[in-house]
Amino acid sequence: MTFDDFHAIIPAGGSGTRLWPLSRRDRPKFLLDLSGSGRTLLQQTWDRLERLVGPDRIHVVTGAAHADAVREQLPALRHIVVEPTPRDSMPAIGLAAALIETRHRGAVIGSFAADHLITDDAAFGRAVAEAVTVARTGLVCTIGITPSGPSTAFGYIEAGRPLGLPDAPGAVAVTRFVEKPDAATAAGYVAHGGFRWNAGMFVATASTLLDHLARLRPALHQGLLALAANGPSPDPARWDELEKIAIDHAIAEPVAAAGGIAMVPGEFDWFDVGDIAALAQLRDERDGGSRDGVLLHDADGLVIDSPGRSVTVLGIHDVVVIDTGDAILVTTLDHAQQVKELPAAWAAHGRPDLT
Repeated sequence: MTFDDFHAIIPAGGSGTRLWPLSRRDRPKFLLDLSGSGRTLLQQTWDRLERLVGPDRIHVVTGAAHADAVREQLPALRHIVVEPTPRDSMPAIGLAAALIETRHRGAVIGSFAADHLITDDAAFGRAVAEAVTVARTGLVCTIGITPSGPSTAFGYIEAGRPLGLPDAPGAVAVTRFVEKPDAATAAGYVAHGGFRWNAGMFVATASTLLDHLARLRPALHQGLLALAANGPSPDPARWDELEKIAIDHAIAEPVAAAGGIAMVPGEFDWFDVGDIAALAQLRDERDGGSRDGVLLHDADGLVIDSPGRSVTVLGIHDVVVIDTGDAILVTTLDHAQQVKELPAAWAAHGRPDLT
């Protein structure tokens, strides 16, 4: 298996509001070292892709506010697309696909979020290799993650019949994509065994992706081709005319319904550090419940982040305390999803500097 015609796309967007105050508008989570490895989530994503394809075939799409920080963190970066404004994942990935197809006819592309944590690079590489094999047959392929439990934080993918490809033995047809379910539905999916988490990883030939877009979203397709003709710096006025839509809604769901999506298994540890509860799980697994500078007495289930201070916690459970110097968050793990509301609340209180 070779990756000679494979190009990786890293969409590096979003503000990570569910991780406030660690993640801010000008310093979103993909620019942070949340795993304690010494490398940010973006840098770790770059590292695992660079091992597969080298720096010349990695393309980062990011917002104007973060472009300088991305360049600083990735000194070997050669291809960057700077979005004037956020338009969700389909315009970002679609423009990168159009640029790649213009320069490298017949290329296979893969989109991998900048803010996910994967601990087994070898297993990741094997999954990508199978996905590339599937993509060369003309299908769009996603990498499905084995659920570790009935999470309501992720969408799900229902597996169908095996495809019978010798070089991609785990590949199956995708029956459907399902939006984030309620707890009872998620438990049913996990018990069924035929569902995997949707990690938002998509692999296809650039031409296949663009052909689907031309059929399903012709105005968006034409707009992206026009922008790509002028290079990786899109005109702001024309960019803002593009439809704002996620790749899941624009491509994955309708193409799956027509039988054009496949899935290969991602047999590796995967973390979407999407909120404080996920950060708590990550740190528990990393630190074994023990951290320097934190003393717990009759207390557990806690997220404590207060560098430079010695923190003592007595007699409380499932509480979050995050101190970033200019802001302190105190909440519970049960309220992890509501943290995203706080930056806007502070802005409404006249403190946009805290967003």
